Amino acid sequence: MGWVLMSERELNRIEVLAQVDDGRLDVQNGAHLLDITKRQMFRLLKTYRTEGAVAIRHKARGKAPNNQIHKAKREYVLALIKENYADFGPTLTAEMLEEHHGFKVSRETLRKWMVEDGIWLSRKQRRTFHQPRQRRECFGELIQIDGSDHRWFEDRADPCTLLVFIDDATSTLMELRFVQSESTFSYFAALESYLLKHGRPVAFYSDKHSVFRIPNPSKHMTGMTQFGRALSELNIEILCANRTLQDRLIKEMRLAGISSMDDGNAFLKGFMDRFNAKFAKIPARTDNLHRALNIEPDRLSEVFCLRDKRSVTKDLTLKYDHKRIKLEVNDLTRDLVGKYIDVYELADGRVQVRANGVAIPFSILNPERRVTHAAITANKHLSAILTQVKADQDEKALSVEVKSTSARKGYKKKGLSTKGPPSFVDRHIARKRAEETQQTKSG
Repeated sequence: MGWVLMSERELNRIEVLAQVDDGRLDVQNGAHLLDITKRQMFRLLKTYRTEGAVAIRHKARGKAPNNQIHKAKREYVLALIKENYADFGPTLTAEMLEEHHGFKVSRETLRKWMVEDGIWLSRKQRRTFHQPRQRRECFGELIQIDGSDHRWFEDRADPCTLLVFIDDATSTLMELRFVQSESTFSYFAALESYLLKHGRPVAFYSDKHSVFRIPNPSKHMTGMTQFGRALSELNIEILCANRTLQDRLIKEMRLAGISSMDDGNAFLKGFMDRFNAKFAKIPARTDNLHRALNIEPDRLSEVFCLRDKRSVTKDLTLKYDHKRIKLEVNDLTRDLVGKYIDVYELADGRVQVRANGVAIPFSILNPERRVTHAAITANKHLSAILTQVKADQDEKALSVEVKSTSARKGYKKKGLSTKGPPSFVDRHIARKRAEETQQTKSG
């Protein structure tokens, strides 16, 4: 006889039954140890004495369960899953198999089959470990950009934003610029300065997705910001994923007595040279991957601008930035009714209207503009916008006449009247005088 597989529970039963059979333990105590009834104890003793200890093991051991799914069916179901539902989860797969193929298999059975066959990964197997990103090999291959809103001049001036461009391969500071807020034109100015100094890098990288991508674009929008659109036109790759200078830079500016953005921007050139000499790394490869500009430098203003599309109405007008723009009537503009054309807003505030790249003469019908509370303002522009709103409110408060509730409802003050209704005596005297006057005229 070969080896017999038994569980620990079955081995304990055999040991107690042997002691009861030898008289070392009575039936009642044996039943109590095995947590069974005396009747069940007598049945086990009978089996033990007639068939031996092997008969105590579970009768279903080694046999297929009554509800076992046939191996051929299992293989067929797995083939269906691989062909049609390879990327489905076990729950949805079970529903699809029952609905479309007539196979009713429990979710957990499917999960076990799919895990065993490598179709589905358990939660533990699906865990991802984020490894630190490797530094790029070449100078100019990847430039990290960031904007940090901070009290850079401590209490000597208002808070402002520092735009930072850092080469990933060498940690070299490529461009630093103090700006009022982290706006599109601020990034445009810093980017233009960078490109004129160094050329075009292969890619820009930012951990702020909103620099390049609109969080919730509508169906009419490309999903790309003005900054992302400008980089695309310059054939510069966009990578969305902070390094800060708040300790060293702030202290050096304090020692130098720097208290304004203009003085700070003049100070940054020397600071970058000192910082790079101390902290810049040697790249893995010596190649400089910066490229020459793909357009003439004097045409960068056409790239670094706000660009939007507007529809032309029947009267050859369009709306842009709270303004109503009227196009000059000519052969070109007559064909633009109902079509979208491009509106360019340049960094100096000038507006251009173009159709298929051709500039169109226009006039502004209502050029006045004011900032309202209803304007939706991005958080990075909030400080500058709130300052302007506060100034507008203070100026308006000096010229606005405060009206009472009655005045707002249309009541007009007429003043006190000194004459009341005429009395009986006054009427009598007036009548007598009229009669005397009449008699004098007749006489």
